[in-house]
Order: sequence, then structure tokens, then C-alpha cells
Amino acid sequence: MKTPNAAKSADAPRTGERQGRLSADDWAQAALDLIAEQGVAAVAVESLARRLGVTKGSFYWHFPSRDALLQAALERWESVEQEAVFGELEKISDPRDRLRALIEMVAHEIKLHVVYSALLQALDHPIVKPVIGRVSERRLEHLARSYREVGFGVDDARHRARLAYTAYVGFLQLSIQLPQSRLDHEQFDAYIAHVMATLIPPR
Repeated sequence: MKTPNAAKSADAPRTGERQGRLSADDWAQAALDLIAEQGVAAVAVESLARRLGVTKGSFYWHFPSRDALLQAALERWESVEQEAVFGELEKISDPRDRLRALIEMVAHEIKLHVVYSALLQALDHPIVKPVIGRVSERRLEHLARSYREVGFGVDDARHRARLAYTAYVGFLQLSIQLPQSRLDHEQFDAYIAHVMATLIPPR
């Protein structure tokens, strides 16, 4: 029969090994998953540790505080969003095709805009606000550049970009505030086709 000390010694290497397998990115991604499911306020060290099957010691190996984890999670989301969305779109030379691809991508990349929706509901948080600000400015500039390349003047391209982005944010907010207004698959596809016809100039 093991003594308590012997049992503790036997368990310690396994705990250390488990913690060693979890990186800061693992914690950041787990925080993002929780944000997508329950919002920013749900991010807590204890609940994440239970979710990951580790002790809080694993967390404090990587982060000094919950705010540090939240900062890392949002920076990860921002980086992935920038690479997944803009990295791929930059390869498309035709601005109309690029706008079409952007609308298609945003419409069907559920995880990206689920996280974004959750962040919109936490804009008063001092860590969330600057991240949303940077992401929004980058998206608006991308849209405006595409519209300039289509042939719009600087001011018209900026206005058209703001209109397109407002449609996106407004649709997300409508889904949050009036969930009963959510469209079924066929209606959603028809809506996206209408958005494209409205916002992308014909050749």
C-alpha cells in the first residue's frame, strides 16, 4: 500500500508531463473556444483548467493573470483572422472577384464571426476594444482598396466600404438581438447573393 507521500511522488511526474504538453497557444485557443460559446465574461482560469484537464499551475506557468490570457487569445484570433482572411484574398488580383470571395468567406467561416460577435458584446472591455478597432480598420481599408481598384474615387470607395462593413456588423447584431430572425440555409444563400449583387459593381 502506498503512503500519501509515495502517492504524491508517483502522481507528480504525470501532472508535470500533462502540463508540459500544454503550450500558451493551447490555453489561448481554449479561451477563444470559450469566448465563441459563452462570451468574454466566461473566460476564467478555473473553468479553463477543468476544460483542459489540468491544474491551474499549468496556466500560471504561461500567464501571470487572466487578463494576460485574454490578451494572448485575442492576439491569436487577430493573427489567424488576418492570415485566414486577408492572406488568402491578397492572392486574388481581380477586385470584384476579391470582394466576392471576401463575402463568401465571411458568410461561411462561422468560427471567425462567432468570436467577432462575442467581442462586439464586450466592447467596453479595455483589452477587447483596441483589438476590435484594429481589425475593423484593417477590414475597412481592405474593402476601400478593392473598391478603388474597381474604379471608385477615394471618397466613394470609403463610403462603399463602410456600407459593406455596416451590413456585416448589422447582420451579426440582428442575429444576436433577434435570434428568431435567423435565416434557414436557402434564405441565407439568397441573402448572400443579394448582398453581392448590391455591393459588388457589375463588370
